[in-house]
Amino acid sequence: MLFSSDRRDNSPDHRRLYAAFEIAYTVVDFTAAGLFIVGSILFFSESLMIPGTWCFLIGSFCFALKPTLRLIREVRLARLDDLQQLADRARGN
Repeated sequence: MLFSSDRRDNSPDHRRLYAAFEIAYTVVDFTAAGLFIVGSILFFSESLMIPGTWCFLIGSFCFALKPTLRLIREVRLARLDDLQQLADRARGN
């Protein structure tokens, strides 16, 4: 089942994958926030509105990347679960 909070602790591989995606998610969050702050400051000057608009646009793409990262993380965690179940079956567990 996707988006199950207990899945992240199933194994060391699960924990590593979850942590890596949390770091990526946080980097994207800070990048988007920084771009929106810079874009807002640039909007105070009429001559800098175009670069400010680009900051807003790129920041918006960063915000769109956040749910994409979460979905990719959940699919990869689910695949790890499937691999673990196959390995358990092969060992006769």
